[in-house]
Amino acid sequence: MNVRIPSPLRSYTDQATRVEAAGSTVDEVLLDLDRQFPGLRFRVVDEQGRLRQHMRVFVNEEMARDLATPTVGSDELTIVQALSGG
Repeated sequence: MNVRIPSPLRSYTDQATRVEAAGSTVDEVLLDLDRQFPGLRFRVVDEQGRLRQHMRVFVNEEMARDLATPTVGSDELTIVQALSGG
């Protein structure tokens, strides 16, 4: 599956904007990404195994509510770092 990487995480992927990963859930895809790019998953998932508050993950155009969201090989997964401020 094609995974879009946001600018703040590209240091983990040698500046690649898109990478390939496999998995049947968002969690499995993130685990595969972490196998390929150590440390990336920790930036997206907290110590309790939940998506970090400032991170959003989309499967195609649908926001994933949790790590158990199913995926298939033809999906596109997009990781977005939410911005805050006033």
